[in-house]
Amino acid sequence: MELKINDYPFGARPEVTKPNKDLLKYLGESGIRNLVDDHYEMLRESKFSPLFPQDKDEFEAAKLRSSDFFIQVLGGPEYFNQNRGAPMLVKRHANFKITREARQVWMQCYQKLLPELDVPEELILSYWNYLDVFSSWMVNSEE
Repeated sequence: MELKINDYPFGARPEVTKPNKDLLKYLGESGIRNLVDDHYEMLRESKFSPLFPQDKDEFEAAKLRSSDFFIQVLGGPEYFNQNRGAPMLVKRHANFKITREARQVWMQCYQKLLPELDVPEELILSYWNYLDVFSSWMVNSEE
Protein backbone atom coordinates (compact mmCIF):
# COMPACT_ATOMS: atom_id res chain seq x y z
CA MET A 1 0.00 0.00 0.00
CA GLU A 2 1.47 3.32 -1.06
CA LEU A 3 0.64 6.35 1.04
CA LYS A 4 2.03 9.14 -1.13
CA ILE A 5 2.21 12.70 0.13
CA ASN A 6 1.32 14.99 -2.75
CA ASP A 7 3.05 18.34 -3.07
CA TYR A 8 0.46 20.98 -3.88
CA PRO A 9 1.39 24.51 -4.96
CA PHE A 10 1.21 27.09 -2.18
CA GLY A 11 -2.31 28.45 -1.92
CA ALA A 12 -3.85 25.62 -3.94
CA ARG A 13 -7.25 24.43 -2.79
CA PRO A 14 -7.76 21.01 -4.37
CA GLU A 15 -11.21 19.50 -4.02
CA VAL A 16 -11.61 17.56 -0.80
CA THR A 17 -13.36 14.20 -0.95
CA LYS A 18 -14.66 12.99 2.39
CA PRO A 19 -13.31 9.62 3.51
CA ASN A 20 -15.27 6.41 3.53
CA LYS A 21 -17.42 6.44 6.67
CA ASP A 22 -16.90 2.72 7.17
CA LEU A 23 -13.59 3.56 8.84
CA LEU A 24 -15.55 4.77 11.85
CA LYS A 25 -17.57 1.55 11.84
CA TYR A 26 -14.35 -0.49 11.95
CA LEU A 27 -12.50 1.59 14.52
CA GLY A 28 -15.32 3.06 16.56
CA GLU A 29 -15.02 6.41 18.27
CA SER A 30 -12.41 5.06 20.66
CA GLY A 31 -10.27 3.84 17.75
CA ILE A 32 -10.38 7.27 16.08
CA ARG A 33 -9.51 8.92 19.39
CA ASN A 34 -6.58 6.51 19.84
CA LEU A 35 -5.35 7.23 16.30
CA VAL A 36 -5.47 10.99 16.89
CA ASP A 37 -3.84 10.57 20.29
CA ASP A 38 -0.97 8.57 18.76
CA HIS A 39 -0.66 11.15 15.97
CA TYR A 40 -0.42 14.05 18.39
CA GLU A 41 2.10 12.24 20.56
CA MET A 42 4.31 11.75 17.48
CA LEU A 43 3.92 15.42 16.59
CA ARG A 44 4.84 16.38 20.14
CA GLU A 45 8.22 14.73 19.51
CA SER A 46 8.76 16.50 16.19
CA LYS A 47 10.49 19.79 15.52
CA PHE A 48 7.02 21.28 15.01
CA SER A 49 6.00 20.62 18.60
CA PRO A 50 5.85 24.40 19.26
CA LEU A 51 2.80 24.60 16.96
CA PHE A 52 0.87 22.60 19.58
CA PRO A 53 -0.11 23.55 23.12
CA GLN A 54 2.70 22.96 25.58
CA ASP A 55 0.46 22.83 28.64
CA LYS A 56 -0.63 19.22 29.31
CA ASP A 57 -4.32 20.04 29.74
CA GLU A 58 -4.40 22.28 26.67
CA PHE A 59 -2.62 19.59 24.66
CA GLU A 60 -5.21 17.00 25.74
CA ALA A 61 -8.00 19.43 24.82
CA ALA A 62 -6.47 19.91 21.36
CA LYS A 63 -6.40 16.14 20.85
CA LEU A 64 -10.04 15.94 21.89
CA ARG A 65 -11.06 18.69 19.43
CA SER A 66 -9.15 16.99 16.63
CA SER A 67 -10.66 13.57 17.31
CA ASP A 68 -14.11 15.19 17.57
CA PHE A 69 -13.53 16.69 14.12
CA PHE A 70 -12.47 13.41 12.52
CA ILE A 71 -15.32 11.47 14.13
CA GLN A 72 -17.70 14.02 12.65
CA VAL A 73 -16.04 13.87 9.21
CA LEU A 74 -16.48 10.10 9.29
CA GLY A 75 -20.22 10.43 9.84
CA GLY A 76 -20.28 10.15 13.61
CA PRO A 77 -21.92 12.53 16.06
CA GLU A 78 -21.29 16.23 15.46
CA TYR A 79 -19.18 16.69 18.56
CA PHE A 80 -16.99 19.30 16.91
CA ASN A 81 -19.89 21.48 15.79
CA GLN A 82 -21.59 21.12 19.19
CA ASN A 83 -18.46 22.20 21.08
CA ARG A 84 -16.68 24.55 18.67
CA GLY A 85 -19.16 25.58 15.98
CA ALA A 86 -18.60 25.06 12.27
CA PRO A 87 -15.05 23.80 11.60
CA MET A 88 -13.61 26.77 9.62
CA LEU A 89 -10.22 25.12 10.05
CA VAL A 90 -8.31 27.36 7.65
CA LYS A 91 -9.39 30.36 9.72
CA ARG A 92 -8.73 28.59 13.03
CA HIS A 93 -5.18 27.72 11.93
CA ALA A 94 -4.39 31.22 10.59
CA ASN A 95 -2.51 32.21 13.77
CA PHE A 96 -0.04 29.36 13.31
CA LYS A 97 2.78 29.38 10.77
CA ILE A 98 2.09 26.16 8.88
CA THR A 99 4.63 25.48 6.15
CA ARG A 100 4.83 22.72 3.56
CA GLU A 101 7.47 21.09 5.75
CA ALA A 102 5.17 21.16 8.80
CA ARG A 103 2.42 19.58 6.69
CA GLN A 104 4.92 16.95 5.47
CA VAL A 105 5.78 15.98 9.05
CA TRP A 106 2.07 15.93 10.00
CA MET A 107 1.39 13.59 7.10
CA GLN A 108 4.45 11.41 7.79
CA CYS A 109 3.10 10.68 11.25
CA TYR A 110 -0.13 9.39 9.72
CA GLN A 111 1.93 7.58 7.10
CA LYS A 112 3.43 5.54 9.94
CA LEU A 113 0.22 5.02 11.91
CA LEU A 114 -2.37 4.16 9.28
CA PRO A 115 -0.78 0.91 8.02
CA GLU A 116 -0.89 -0.39 11.61
CA LEU A 117 -4.70 -0.26 11.68
CA ASP A 118 -6.53 -3.53 11.36
CA VAL A 119 -8.98 -2.34 8.71
CA PRO A 120 -9.41 -2.97 4.98
CA GLU A 121 -6.80 -1.26 2.83
CA GLU A 122 -9.41 0.67 0.82
CA LEU A 123 -10.56 2.39 4.01
CA ILE A 124 -7.01 3.43 4.88
CA LEU A 125 -6.48 4.75 1.36
CA SER A 126 -9.75 6.67 1.44
CA TYR A 127 -8.81 8.29 4.74
CA TRP A 128 -5.27 8.94 3.53
CA ASN A 129 -6.50 10.66 0.38
CA TYR A 130 -8.77 12.86 2.48
CA LEU A 131 -5.90 13.78 4.85
CA ASP A 132 -3.55 14.49 1.95
CA VAL A 133 -5.87 17.06 0.39
CA PHE A 134 -7.35 18.39 3.63
CA SER A 135 -3.89 19.07 5.09
CA SER A 136 -2.82 21.04 2.01
CA TRP A 137 -5.50 23.61 2.82
CA MET A 138 -3.85 24.31 6.19
CA VAL A 139 -0.51 25.43 4.69
CA ASN A 140 -0.51 29.18 5.20
CA SER A 141 3.16 30.15 5.06
CA GLU A 142 5.63 29.70 2.23
CA GLU A 143 8.42 29.41 4.83
